[in-house]
Amino acid sequence: QVQLVESGGGLVQAGGSLRLSCSASGTIFSVNAMGWYRQAPGNKRELVAAITSGGSTNYADSVKGRFTISRDNAKNTVYLQMNNLKPEDTAVYYCNARRGLSDSWGQGTQVTVSS
Repeated sequence: QVQLVESGGGLVQAGGSLRLSCSASGTIFSVNAMGWYRQAPGNKRELVAAITSGGSTNYADSVKGRFTISRDNAKNTVYLQMNNLKPEDTAVYYCNARRGLSDSWGQGTQVTVSS
């Protein structure tokens, strides 16, 4: 019901920055939370950051102090500002929207951090 489109991924050197964007459309009413997940080859998909409808945020310990999730309700867009990127941040990043226990996912955007 919720369509998500990510953008902003790319190749960056260690220590660099990227800003991911996720634009939502469709049935966006009563979305409880949106978040960013990532999945590296051979690994399980893991939560990176999330933001609730009330504005509360949480982050994986590995990205605290480096990543910031934010939203623009007028544009139905959520962002992930990634600073001081590390090679271990390399993964496909997926946008997620949750309504109750139902999840919608974007197509993913590749982030590659070179050492």
